[in-house]
Amino acid sequence: MSVEVRRLFQLPEADETFLDSLGLTWETLIEANLRWLILREFPLPAGYGREVADIAILIQANYPPGLIDSAYIYPILARIDGRTIPNANGSQLIDGRTWQFWSRHRTQENIWIDGEDDLASHIHWMQSWLAEEPKRGA
Repeated sequence: MSVEVRRLFQLPEADETFLDSLGLTWETLIEANLRWLILREFPLPAGYGREVADIAILIQANYPPGLIDSAYIYPILARIDGRTIPNANGSQLIDGRTWQFWSRHRTQENIWIDGEDDLASHIHWMQSWLAEEPKRGA
């Protein structure tokens, strides 16, 4: 049985090529006038007690060049050492499920550069903070 992959809006060609290179199923959804990119079974680093999770990224209407930040994760992640994950206690209903909001924003040390940053750089940045979180305070 094949699952229908929903593509309700297009991303720039370079972003779609990058997403295809990940070897993951990805979808684009529109709910309540919000545009979501959903990455299915995204591999997680050690430290969360699970190997994969779905990731949702809000794609602003002005992207590109507009900023992408933060991520939403399903199911809710927790560190296996029991420590609290800072700024990950919000939630958002997306596609009929409650997703954990990881509030991660660009800073002066890691600014978004229009014309240089894109979905690929955001996903690489996201992978870095997902990898660093289980090590924080350990």
